[in-house]
Amino acid sequence: MRRLSSREVYANPWMTLTEDEIERRDGSTGHYAVVHSPDFVLVIPYDGARYHLVEQYRYPVGARFWEFPQGAVRTADPLTPEEMAAIELAEETGLRARRLARLGFLHDGYGRSTNGFHVLLATELTPGPAHREPEEQDMRTAAFTLDEIWDMIRDGRLTDAASVAALALLERHGHPPDAAATR
Repeated sequence: MRRLSSREVYANPWMTLTEDEIERRDGSTGHYAVVHSPDFVLVIPYDGARYHLVEQYRYPVGARFWEFPQGAVRTADPLTPEEMAAIELAEETGLRARRLARLGFLHDGYGRSTNGFHVLLATELTPGPAHREPEEQDMRTAAFTLDEIWDMIRDGRLTDAASVAALALLERHGHPPDAAATR
């Protein structure tokens, strides 16, 4: 496909929506809508026995769900994924991690959006106060075993695709070390 033209349809500080006129390989033309938004981080906090999740109301789907802490941080200077992960983890859970290990990078719906996310494993955790954004004031946090998280996915309490994909990276990296024994 080749872009022939692009026009901005909507913009706010977190995203821009463009409508592109495209030419397909066969020469026919069409339109494609693209959401442009910054990459974000998803943090998997592990305390040595359990993984910490957050539960919050997600306005677009009108329901509360569990997920791993995640988000983007807007600053004048670009931040590393580790810096963003430390900020998001502390904001949403109050936890601080002595170690942050990158597990990988995934795209978040690349059929409609340009953004993706870095997945980081946070370990050697210490508690502290959370500093949530106004939309996150009703957020809850709790810790679960890996088996409990898979049960939450099966019964629909955790439906966030980014969190599920992050679990695949986590297990691919052999975490926790006895993951195969828990199935």
